[in-house]
Amino acid sequence: MTLQAAKFTPEILISSPRRGPGIPNPSGTSVLYTCSSYSFETHSKTETIRLLDVKTGETSVISENPSYKEPTWVGDREILVLDVSASDEDVTALLYWDLSSGSEPETIHRFAGNLSNLKVKRVSEHELAFACTAETTLDGKIRQPHKEAKPRSSAQVYSQLYVRHWDTWQAQSRNSIWYGLLKEEGGRYGLEKPGLVNALAGTKLECPIPPFGGAEDFDISSSGIIFVSRDPAIDPSYYTKSDLYYVPLASFAQAKPPTPQVVKTKGLSGYSVSPTFSRDGKKVAFCRMRNIQYEADKTRLLLIPDIDRLEEVHEFYSTGDGEGAWDFSPSGIEWSIDDSELYVTAERHGKNVLWRLPSSPERAKELPEPIYTEDSTSHYTLLSGTDSRLLISTSSLVESSRYSVLDPATKEITILSSATKNGKTIGLSRSQVSDFWFTGCDDRRVHALVMKPSTFDAAKKYPLAFLVHGGPQGSWGDSWSTRWNPAVYAEQGYVVVLPNPTGSTGYGQEFTDRIQNEWGGRPYQDLERCWEHISATMPYVDVENGVTLGASYGGYMMNWIQGHPLGRKFKAMVCHDGIFSTMNQWSMDEIFFPTREFGGTIWENRAMYEKWDPMRFTDKWATPMLVIHGDRDYRVPMTEGLATFNVLQGRGIPSRLLVFPDENHWVLKHENSLVWHREVLGFINKYSGIDEQDSDQVKGVESLSI
Repeated sequence: MTLQAAKFTPEILISSPRRGPGIPNPSGTSVLYTCSSYSFETHSKTETIRLLDVKTGETSVISENPSYKEPTWVGDREILVLDVSASDEDVTALLYWDLSSGSEPETIHRFAGNLSNLKVKRVSEHELAFACTAETTLDGKIRQPHKEAKPRSSAQVYSQLYVRHWDTWQAQSRNSIWYGLLKEEGGRYGLEKPGLVNALAGTKLECPIPPFGGAEDFDISSSGIIFVSRDPAIDPSYYTKSDLYYVPLASFAQAKPPTPQVVKTKGLSGYSVSPTFSRDGKKVAFCRMRNIQYEADKTRLLLIPDIDRLEEVHEFYSTGDGEGAWDFSPSGIEWSIDDSELYVTAERHGKNVLWRLPSSPERAKELPEPIYTEDSTSHYTLLSGTDSRLLISTSSLVESSRYSVLDPATKEITILSSATKNGKTIGLSRSQVSDFWFTGCDDRRVHALVMKPSTFDAAKKYPLAFLVHGGPQGSWGDSWSTRWNPAVYAEQGYVVVLPNPTGSTGYGQEFTDRIQNEWGGRPYQDLERCWEHISATMPYVDVENGVTLGASYGGYMMNWIQGHPLGRKFKAMVCHDGIFSTMNQWSMDEIFFPTREFGGTIWENRAMYEKWDPMRFTDKWATPMLVIHGDRDYRVPMTEGLATFNVLQGRGIPSRLLVFPDENHWVLKHENSLVWHREVLGFINKYSGIDEQDSDQVKGVESLSI
């Protein structure tokens, strides 16, 4: 059932269905996807698996079982599913489901352990190779926490880093890839001996790489497994180095895997990402950064032309960054139907653009061609095994999820399914979105996105909501977000401006790198000039009653702005998980970050840490501020938020503190998110002149079902 929402509110944002990427069946006639939604009436989450008919555009629900995860095609009407209903007992069942039979899924095998990231490859008419990941003990077995003896003490002792990472204290276990072979006999699949095998047994390697690594960290073919892993000989808190490894397999029923072989990339020592086998399984494309201590370095596209000769690695467009180089960072990779071309995504000017290029560096004489630029591409795959077109999953500032078919040759696009009918069902439209360029520091052109209210009237004035992104090497983009969604503020009655100042990604690596040793310098100057540009050229924006908000580095910038002239331009500020003092950066988890950002360790270059420390300017703080922090944020520890609030209170500045003991650097839980939005909107509306008491947009509970 589809409900029409008159106004886009926080309740609508948080409760709206969230769709996974669309995955086509082998013939390209059906698209499989997952969908979850939350009800504030029942305070519960629902999860479904759905089918989209490519020809008719009609959708059907095939499962409402919340325990069914990661549905994966193995035929035109056949899927494999992970059943985690017994996950509290550390058991995962692998199910086979013939969707045309009308019967329930059949259990192939019940595995001891919590499995995820299922990947399947048909290796013969009756055989399926598969791989998945699981938390693994140091002796190479799948971890089963419920069988472990409960310690009598909560003490934890460490003699090396990491101590804690992102939102967890480090444990004596690691992620590992496990493989196996399924064989069909008499219409039923069974697990071939020896069962699940640890591909990383006897090594110190880990895949996926925590905390964010997933299925994109490895790939399988009939010849084996490729994967990325940190170099176990290097301290991961000080360095970003992760290598590509290959495990050749004669069969996915091989009882003992060979030792993983490392792929050497001369001159490139940073993160390795997105390893992807060609369709014939003989070649591998992947990306890697050069810098060993920089998480936002440019990724370089690489090719292994023969998987049996790992020493031969070629780079597209050379390592140079000057004239003739491709100055964007590719991420995802997909091979064309005949392996002659590659499709990659790379961020450009606020959009995640889809590009096409020849699959051989020797043939890639011209720079990649953008083939989809309308909004931001999040996932893409061939529509079928016989069709050169792509099924792409995209989003925008007004559309949470859209599935389309793209012809790479003609760039013709056919929309299959739009979750919100391009924003119409939630009261949004594309006309609300625009952008502008302005002159920033050093006469650089700087880009900003704009989101206006759906009821916008150019003859009226609207308070400015000035949002500063995190990273700091990040950007605001034309894509959907369930955490920082500009439409939420626009529908309160603000004109929302989203600047991408110095340090932002998608504008060339040199622009990104210019923030190093300049945290409160060039980016701050760009923000000042952006405000001045708005004031001078956008008469419908009420800058006198504007507010500014930011998280992470954006939170740092709130504290920096507080102590500088721009801070007096705003009526109120919101600082989420922001850095109070750069002198405290060594209390975070990834030490390579401050080491790179401030030109060395704190004992080698203390002056640079001090130079950009917001704490130095607390005597200038004067603007009302809401401070928000998660107690499980180990990237920017909770004490940073407490110190910020303590100073505000000590100086008698109107301020408010919102703490989430169970959240990390992000607010992810639905009920917490609703509180977050109500606190934020209530605070800024009070000071901007938008009266909270008269705004039905921050009251009540609404839900939308699509």
